[in-house]
Amino acid sequence: MIRRLYDWVLSWADSRHGTAALAGISFAESSFFPIPPDVLQIALSVAKPRASFFYAAVSAIASVAGGVLGWLIGWGLWQAVAPLFFGYVPGFSEAKFAYVEDLYQSNAFLAIFAAAFTPIPYKVFTIAAGVCGVPLPTLVAASALGRGARFLLVATVMFFCGGMAKRFLDRYLEVATLALGAAVIGGFVALRYILPSG
Repeated sequence: MIRRLYDWVLSWADSRHGTAALAGISFAESSFFPIPPDVLQIALSVAKPRASFFYAAVSAIASVAGGVLGWLIGWGLWQAVAPLFFGYVPGFSEAKFAYVEDLYQSNAFLAIFAAAFTPIPYKVFTIAAGVCGVPLPTLVAASALGRGARFLLVATVMFFCGGMAKRFLDRYLEVATLALGAAVIGGFVALRYILPSG
């Protein structure tokens, strides 16, 4: 099923509705859809490298808006829909959900940023944020930073390298975002201990 969904997402690259599909997929992936929007963003950018940053903006804005929907699901509907998510939505499990809840006890902003930027299932974090009572502005700010940086990274590589970049990103996007995410988080942690408090 995942392979069929992946092919369906890619099929929108040849459609005149590709941009609208990118927005819809970016929105849905933030709460329940299993295929990341990078797949379509990359395909669209191969055809129109000059529009790479436009596609990144579409992905980021729609993804953050979808994150708000995830937060609302967690905040107001979770007791009713939890069995559905745990049973049928890829990426969800009770163990993962409990782990995210623990992360939110230490630093919710950093946890959301990491999930937004890296291949960690972002949808689990948006819904858990609503369940755990993470303030909505915290979710929006961390998501905008993480998702914006992720899609901007893809757009930058596509703009300068085109088709060659597609082969690289198809193979190494998850590794690259994990490495850069670790570096950014390491910088935040270092600043916390280097800068004087108060």
